[in-house]
Amino acid sequence: MSENLPLHEFYRGRTLNFGHRGASHDAPANTLAAFKLAADYGADGVELDVILTADKQPVVIHDYHVDATTDGTGKVADLTLAQIKELDAGGYFDPRFAGERVPTLSEVFEAVGDRLLFNIELKGITLWPDGMEAIVADLIRRHNMTSRVIVSSFNPLRLRRLRKIAPEIPIGFLHRPDLPIHQRWGWLMWGVPHEADHPMESTVTPAYMAWARRHRYRVNTWVVNDPERMAALRDMGVDMIMTDRPDVLRAVLQGER
Repeated sequence: MSENLPLHEFYRGRTLNFGHRGASHDAPANTLAAFKLAADYGADGVELDVILTADKQPVVIHDYHVDATTDGTGKVADLTLAQIKELDAGGYFDPRFAGERVPTLSEVFEAVGDRLLFNIELKGITLWPDGMEAIVADLIRRHNMTSRVIVSSFNPLRLRRLRKIAPEIPIGFLHRPDLPIHQRWGWLMWGVPHEADHPMESTVTPAYMAWARRHRYRVNTWVVNDPERMAALRDMGVDMIMTDRPDVLRAVLQGER
């Protein structure tokens, strides 16, 4: 598949350093604090997760329940944005981050959109449309971020819908060998043009890279925190490495480690 100009500009012939949920080793994941710290560490971009609230607002949080990363309880999809904004999303990580809130996707773009690129993961294994793809595509366009994002998902149906709604936005298929969803649904990506493959890092080998290059896929892998593995993936020509420690990856990519 031919690569469009925005995606060429996105990579610029280098291995990208992406903070996984921000600089999540040193700040609470998927918060503005973590994204700003990733930028300060010299990351090229950040990976983040999007879920819709009960009132269809895209918030940046990984788990379907708020229990693990806030002082609240309940499913994100059952809470309104106003209810989620009342929650502390930083104190669980360290008292220094008390008062951090779950951000919306718009708030992330507004805070660091001029400093970072974005890998936006659409969460949810739903079979039926829930509006997420159109909502996220609209936000990307309104913030003029089309050339600064790639959208990924484990759910091939989300990617199929996004491709139809917004063919100009690059997409990547997330996969790992132990997820039943891919044993049952992976075939739904057949025939769907996508610019990138997003494999679990342990599955990336020279043979895999050769396969991806034959199919003209960018390879964006996750989650890598070991400097030796970072270096090995860099040497294999991986296009993007997602890490909880973008400061460490920066040193590896610069040849300092």
